[in-house]
Amino acid sequence: MSLYAIGDLHFSGAVNKPMNIFGDNWDNHEKKIIDSWTNNVDKGDTVLILGDTSWANNIIEAKVDLDIINNLKGRKIFIKGNHDYWWSTVTSLNKLYDNMKFLQTNFYTYEDYAICGGRGWICPNKFKFDEQDKKIYMREENRIRLSLKEAKNKGYKKIIVISHYPPTNDELEDSLFTKLYEEYEVEMVIYGHLHGKESFKMGLQGNRNGVYYKLASCDYTNFNLVKIK
Repeated sequence: MSLYAIGDLHFSGAVNKPMNIFGDNWDNHEKKIIDSWTNNVDKGDTVLILGDTSWANNIIEAKVDLDIINNLKGRKIFIKGNHDYWWSTVTSLNKLYDNMKFLQTNFYTYEDYAICGGRGWICPNKFKFDEQDKKIYMREENRIRLSLKEAKNKGYKKIIVISHYPPTNDELEDSLFTKLYEEYEVEMVIYGHLHGKESFKMGLQGNRNGVYYKLASCDYTNFNLVKIK
């Protein structure tokens, strides 16, 4: 059973929201993602979906996109992105589908790994970080901490974190998130959110203080799912 990841699907079955403002490579991006999924994922595999799944404004609109994903192979684990306006409570979302799980302060498992995480937020930087950002930043760190704490309390030693936002700022400085992942000895952090070649440079990649970081926004991966394990 393999583990895959991809972020920022930005499906828009119920709303008109083209993504080619980020470049012509976004043309027919939904088909590219579905083709990659169909050609690689088997029934017993797990796919980590890193937020910004649908442009929908409510769950009725979102079900158009979620139903498409539900019909693809594999078990799916979702986190919330900054554009997932349809996201309600994980309790209500987890009642919608048998094989699609929504993560927030809880955790799920893949073999002997705990899959933890949460949305995250922008980290302190020189351009835009006000008191409201600080409040959300601290709240999101605590939510991911609750996820990690629950996994540790259940005895899981191998941990993969999924987050929508990058774990650092544009200068790749330490943050509450990077310190948290080191504290809990996280093996890998997979995140999305960044679009376009210039933004990709702001993504922390590779090993840092024992934690391996991986960017998996869909245009960074050329709209292909990335095999993690």
